[in-house]
Amino acid sequence: MSVVTVLGGGGGGLSAVVELTQAGHEVRLWNRNERTIAPYLERQVPHAGVLGKGRAEPALVTTDLAAALAGAEVVVVCLPSLAHGRLFDDLAALGLDLPVVLNPGHTGGALHARGVFLERGARLPPLAELSTLTYVARVGSDATVGITGRAARVRAAALPGGSEALDWAQRLFPGADPVPDVLASSLSNVNLVLHPPGAVLGLAWVEATGGDFTFYVEGMTPAVAAVMAALDDERRAVARRFGHDVPSLLQEMAGIGTVEPAAAEVGDLCAAIRGGEANKAIRAPGSTEHRYYREDLYFGLLPFLALAEVGGVDTPAAAALFALGDLAVDAPAEARLDARALGVDGLTADELLAVVRP
Repeated sequence: MSVVTVLGGGGGGLSAVVELTQAGHEVRLWNRNERTIAPYLERQVPHAGVLGKGRAEPALVTTDLAAALAGAEVVVVCLPSLAHGRLFDDLAALGLDLPVVLNPGHTGGALHARGVFLERGARLPPLAELSTLTYVARVGSDATVGITGRAARVRAAALPGGSEALDWAQRLFPGADPVPDVLASSLSNVNLVLHPPGAVLGLAWVEATGGDFTFYVEGMTPAVAAVMAALDDERRAVARRFGHDVPSLLQEMAGIGTVEPAAAEVGDLCAAIRGGEANKAIRAPGSTEHRYYREDLYFGLLPFLALAEVGGVDTPAAAALFALGDLAVDAPAEARLDARALGVDGLTADELLAVVRP
């Protein structure tokens, strides 16, 4: 049995608590906002779905970060990208030296952590990132975490010196498939391609209905799928520039388990996504405050554009989606993972490869 600290009390973090306690680990749960974890302070996490129905029992539930980390063997971060910067700053201030697994790293999570630790003059601990959250999960009004999907495969990579964290990622999360570097894992983030087209092109419908439609079914139309396909082509082109032949969106989603393999083979992006069981009931965003805008534009498309610029790859679909979304959302500068925050500003492609490879 290992002692694992899970940072994040949303659907992803709670799902990790469920799976890791079922696997026999001693799990501590931390969240910054006490209201978020108030229903679980009695150390009971009700859950239903693909991991069964019951109550997971974490050993500790707390808002005290130092207490959550004391005695742990590994740290698992299950937080939105918007919360990463402040968390990385806190971990650097505490002098964290435990292995860290970002589940997920989204787009550029590991590089973001590296930048924050360097800026604070702190030594970066062993750090690995997963390309995509290992769960499809939502927290209900009764505080039950509904887990409608568990990824069969996600990409995993570590920064140089992070092999211990990569080992933990594979041990804790079966299906974590190692790739050569964090550019390969970051550019395998399916949400980078899956969310922005529907979120931006469907914004009028979002505002008119307050999100009263299914995002992956009613919101997935042939026009949205056409833009998504163009964005996916750009993602794969940037990955090839850095030496990686990453699977298509449909191939990646079939591996994760959010579309049917047979539908992925047909290649009809719209039909395959609409037919996926894990995502079919998920509602659309209710406003531009939703993470499909705040996270997937500014911590998905924006760092992707930064990587594309380093690689010298033209990405007109990504640039257009980001420009339109930015006009509608207008996030503050501190809530953006731009080239400077990512630590790639002014780098050449070769210099960036030297950062991510031993």
